Amino acid sequence: MVKIAIIGFGKMGKTIKNIAEERGHNVCCIFDIDNPFTETTKVEADVAIEFTTPEMAKPNILHAAKIGLPIVVGTTGWYDDFEEICDHINKTGGSLFYATNFSVGVNMFFKLNEALSRLMNKDHSYKASMEEIHHTEKKDAPSGTAITLAEGLIAHHSNIESWNLKGEGTESSNSLPIDAKRIENVPGTHSITFGNSIDEITISHVAHNRLGFATGAVLAAEWLPSHTGVHNMNDLLQLD
Repeated sequence: MVKIAIIGFGKMGKTIKNIAEERGHNVCCIFDIDNPFTETTKVEADVAIEFTTPEMAKPNILHAAKIGLPIVVGTTGWYDDFEEICDHINKTGGSLFYATNFSVGVNMFFKLNEALSRLMNKDHSYKASMEEIHHTEKKDAPSGTAITLAEGLIAHHSNIESWNLKGEGTESSNSLPIDAKRIENVPGTHSITFGNSIDEITISHVAHNRLGFATGAVLAAEWLPSHTGVHNMNDLLQLD
């Protein structure tokens, strides 16, 4: 049994609470707009799970490190501060688990995406593109999952050097266009397409609900208290 603090109690936080309790854990405290997680907050928990907003993620992570609370962060959109935060976590002996997507299926999809990118690198007549669709409440675009997929393509395809959000900036022949759509009640859909004038190949991951994301976050919370440093789903699932 793990004592879990939940930071952010929107739809995802509520789903996480249900899954954690179904797995026999104690959700010992909940922080939200009416009970904020601040610099003066003291928490008697083994681990925290954080799903808030991009602007709140950094202070939440730093405060958790200050009070010695391992933290699982599902918020995306804060990665401009990633190196600074990781350096702080490592220097202070803290524990941070981050992921752009906690779904086990999505993390397998990341590996499939990398394999397809390596294969398509053999024929540069195929142009890559991406579409991602999320609910209208999602703050960041493209999604953190889309950025992870783009980074996987860039790392394994010599003709893809960068990504660009469709409709913003200048698209080049070596840039991966990402079409980010926001549609009511869509948990998350990501599609990668390689196409030319002859044919096209598409791989997709479609989330039917939030259960995959929430279950993965709880699995990370079960794993993190016995580990220090900065970790992600590759460490948990050992997919490499």
